Amino acid sequence: MTGPAMTDHGAHVAGAAGLLPPLLVLLGYLHLVRRARRRNPVAGWSGWRTAGFAAGVALVAVALSPPVMSFAHTDFRGHMVQHMLIGMYAPIALVLGAPVTLLLRTLPVAGARRLSGVVHSRPGRLLTHPATALLLSTGSLAVLYFTPLYDAVTARPAGHWLLHAHFLLSGCLFAHVIAGPDPAPARPGVRVRLVYLGCAIAVHAVVAQLMYGGFRVHVHAPVPEVRGGAEIMYYGGDIAELLLAVALVSTWRPDRRERRPRRSCRTGLVAPGSRG
Repeated sequence: MTGPAMTDHGAHVAGAAGLLPPLLVLLGYLHLVRRARRRNPVAGWSGWRTAGFAAGVALVAVALSPPVMSFAHTDFRGHMVQHMLIGMYAPIALVLGAPVTLLLRTLPVAGARRLSGVVHSRPGRLLTHPATALLLSTGSLAVLYFTPLYDAVTARPAGHWLLHAHFLLSGCLFAHVIAGPDPAPARPGVRVRLVYLGCAIAVHAVVAQLMYGGFRVHVHAPVPEVRGGAEIMYYGGDIAELLLAVALVSTWRPDRRERRPRRSCRTGLVAPGSRG
């Protein structure tokens, strides 16, 4: 039994109430899109970004819907489905919506400068470093499932919401660092990001295999549920990380430093605008 303090009726009520925040977030995003298009009709705002953000909100809403909430609170496999939706799939779509860039375009000048200052500050750089994002998103799984923390957190309704918030925020942070179009001063080159993504894939696989084998797992649930949850993590995580890799490739633009210098065919000198 997952989350014994949450009854089936309570899960339905919590799920219905949980649909309101995603709806408000989507409405807020669409309002900012409208402002951005009014402020700069020429540049406008990409419909693909809007669609991506809406898809991410929809995935969160599905994960918090009454049927999935009820399943998650009575079966560990349901919890893992929520984990995949909230912590891995939704963040990719949300991040591709470039919400920080949208805010920078629509905020007043003073507000945009403050937000930019936060992004470029030392704490901002530390938070958006790939190692920090990997530790918070993927590294926390070992602490959650191989210590008594999971049972302690899910013993109360508020604990479920804290867990959802952690999955969503840490997932968005990792997706942002790896493939986000928003500004990230601490974001390294593509090769380094691929290495961190490979580390996340490896950690997910190891955690899932250890869970399936029952090695020091601290989850009070029937063995078939734990094994089923481990399979969902293993295969669902692979698909999500493959999508993140595709997003990385699709949003990557060659950096000027990575371009080969163009030389004049006649003189052999470096062409204007290129580096020697």
